[in-house]
Amino acid sequence: MSLGRVLLAILFPPLAVLDKGCGSIVIVFILTFVGWVPGVIAALVICNNTPYRY
Repeated sequence: MSLGRVLLAILFPPLAVLDKGCGSIVIVFILTFVGWVPGVIAALVICNNTPYRY
């Protein structure tokens, strides 16, 4: 996960998960609407959950 993605997840979490799919965007948007901290945590977890390449 790059530094830019981390900063984007902290400042505006839904933009950080834009390339992860529609479901992720909706989940992070709802969590950000409920509270900023849950949205940031969800965005960081989703961005950090990348598949391993062998």
